[in-house]
Amino acid sequence: MGLTVVNHPLLDHKVTILRDVETSPKKFRELVTEMTMLLAYEATRDLQVEPVKVQTPLTETEGRILANPDIVIIPILRAGLGMVDGMLNLLPFANVFHLGLRRDETTFTPISYYNNIRNLRDKIVFVVDPMLATAGPLTAAFDKIQMHSPLMIKAVTIVASPEGLEKVESEYPDIQVYTAALDERLNDDAYIVPGLGDAGDRLFGTF
Repeated sequence: MGLTVVNHPLLDHKVTILRDVETSPKKFRELVTEMTMLLAYEATRDLQVEPVKVQTPLTETEGRILANPDIVIIPILRAGLGMVDGMLNLLPFANVFHLGLRRDETTFTPISYYNNIRNLRDKIVFVVDPMLATAGPLTAAFDKIQMHSPLMIKAVTIVASPEGLEKVESEYPDIQVYTAALDERLNDDAYIVPGLGDAGDRLFGTF
């Protein structure tokens, strides 16, 4: 299914401010929440609905509601935490599980340190992480999530690299990735260029 780069003037505006090294952690967190809401709007566009009868103050009419409201949000710790509020603003009925995955700074491979995922059978899962760099953590998350037989997995990220996207498309071609920006490349330290820097550090002020 591949990548959807969500083209929108507000996303372009906000990601430019996110990139700015002078943007404070407070402003960074606010922008990540706002951008996540815009991305989630697009990522949920193809969710199935079913008809229902509803009584308005004037008459009975037919509306539509989600056919499968069993939705789970899984942030990849720690930077993914910054996207949870934005997702919950649109999907307040969703459950939230957490995956802790950090990368080995020498090999850039993911190391798992926390996992409270359970009961995903037949649920729609949104994995959130601001940066799709090497895609190691993201594909490791997919590995763990698929063990629980979800109905569907989607990934929402703010900035992606071509190398990371290629890995996702190679290993998980059926999973759709939504992002605000497809950047140029990874550098020798596996950071996205031009990127945002370390999203976790910038979210929480741990420089």
